[in-house]
Amino acid sequence: MSSLYDFSAESLTGQPVSLSSYRGKVLLIVNMASECGFTPQYKGLEEIYKKYKDRGFEVLGFPCNQFGGQEPGNSEQIAAFCEKNFAVTFPLFAKIDVNGANAHPLFVWMKAQAPGFLGSKDIKWNFTKFLVRRDGRVVDRFASMTAPEKVSQDIEKLLAEQG
Repeated sequence: MSSLYDFSAESLTGQPVSLSSYRGKVLLIVNMASECGFTPQYKGLEEIYKKYKDRGFEVLGFPCNQFGGQEPGNSEQIAAFCEKNFAVTFPLFAKIDVNGANAHPLFVWMKAQAPGFLGSKDIKWNFTKFLVRRDGRVVDRFASMTAPEKVSQDIEKLLAEQG
């Protein structure tokens, strides 16, 4: 696979989604969990989604239970939690693995495009963020501790670029 647009994923409602449907948009792709210390980042992610969505920006959320078992719920429970607690309206996908033998191919590819600290490919925790430019290339990777609003300046720069 040579582009983000070559991948597909299952939506939280179980529908296949070709990521080519996001072609030409700036994306922030995040692995998430409902019972994590970083869970309040859902609020910041929703805020930047609302701020930039009309300019060609999307947040794509991928629940993951690989870090401390902090996403134990099924799709319906995850959707209800996100809606009730954070009024999330950005697209959410089915729960996946981001590391190991069963890692979703999208995350395998993104980790290779933007390795973490000291070249590490593994994702260290929930709420790791990958910023993708309009052409489907990964621009940067942000650690869990990076609040969504801290990525705003980078999003602004990519939105200003012609796709």
